[in-house]
Amino acid sequence: MDRSTNLDIEELKMTREQYILATQQNSLPRAENAQLYPVGIYGWRKRCLYFFVLLLLVTMIVNLAMTIWILKVMNFTVDSPLVLQSDRNVTVNARNHMGQLTGQLTVGADAVEAQCKRFEVRANEDGRVLFSADEDEITIGAEKLRVTGTEGAVFGHSVETPHIRAEPFQDLRLESPTRSLIMEAPRGVQVSAAAGDFKATCRKELHLQSTEGEIFLNADTIRLGNLPTGSFSSSPSSSNAQQTVYELCVCPNGKLYLSPAGVGSTCQSSSNICLWS
Repeated sequence: MDRSTNLDIEELKMTREQYILATQQNSLPRAENAQLYPVGIYGWRKRCLYFFVLLLLVTMIVNLAMTIWILKVMNFTVDSPLVLQSDRNVTVNARNHMGQLTGQLTVGADAVEAQCKRFEVRANEDGRVLFSADEDEITIGAEKLRVTGTEGAVFGHSVETPHIRAEPFQDLRLESPTRSLIMEAPRGVQVSAAAGDFKATCRKELHLQSTEGEIFLNADTIRLGNLPTGSFSSSPSSSNAQQTVYELCVCPNGKLYLSPAGVGSTCQSSSNICLWS
């Protein structure tokens, strides 16, 4: 019992001595010549770091200046449209998810080319198609197609339209300068002038032909000018000066001529004009 008590006392003394020693070491002043170890980047490493930071700053300034210059050259602002400029051409490509080319628009110095399956031009207001083109047909959906060239429009093949109309107060003219002009219709061709004259002129012969029907001339007055006049007198000039009434005669070949009217028909006596035709 006494032995265990003595051991406990000795342990308490040792613990007290260790505490006193630790307290004395903390309270001792530090030596003035104690060595300090600096923490950080010094020397050539610090200079390299400053150089890289300066290089990064210069690169940022150059990129900002280049961006501002590109925006100024392209006139890219909020209120103005986007302008693309090139010394040769500007090409815009469209590709699908597989990277295949599906459409291409090329603006060059000589031409504007578009390669696609279908090309459309739509109106800004209602979005209706004004012009569309594909491999099969070309459709013009505008209300009016105006061709202002001096030579007009040239079509290599046929043109189908239900109506041809001139502009208001303008004449409509169908002309073939070097060949013939043919108008055909299986159910008839109608030419009418509601408020004017209808004229048909030609250099040589004008044929009015009906293969199965008749030719009707229906008017209040029918005039046939410049018809030749047959005569049966010895002095036709003196008789023509006094003659005011003539008879309309027909040669066997269909030629019309005038014969001075008499008591009876004078066509037979003046039919010698038919020999001249």
